Amino acid sequence: MALLDALSAGLLLLGGLFFLTGTVGLLRFPGVFDRLHALTKADNLGLGCVVAALILQAETGWVAAKLVLIWMLALIAATVSAHLIARFSLRARGGARRTPP
Repeated sequence: MALLDALSAGLLLLGGLFFLTGTVGLLRFPGVFDRLHALTKADNLGLGCVVAALILQAETGWVAAKLVLIWMLALIAATVSAHLIARFSLRARGGARRTPP
């Protein structure tokens, strides 16, 4: 049991480190696309580490499955929101051409 607790603590710290680097990238990088890249990559990895730590502490497989589902939904939401932000930024700069449907 102590090994699982230590592994969970390590994964939580690693996840927190990924969140911290994503936040630093958000604050320090110059452009919208650089910031999006730093933030989405680091946050997805950070959330994956946190979910893995919680799965190790889960009491049942059903709880672990819910955690994986939450992580997958967060990945989809992050992808869609980053795409929308990048697309809006491109259109605001006048760099996006409309493609026919």
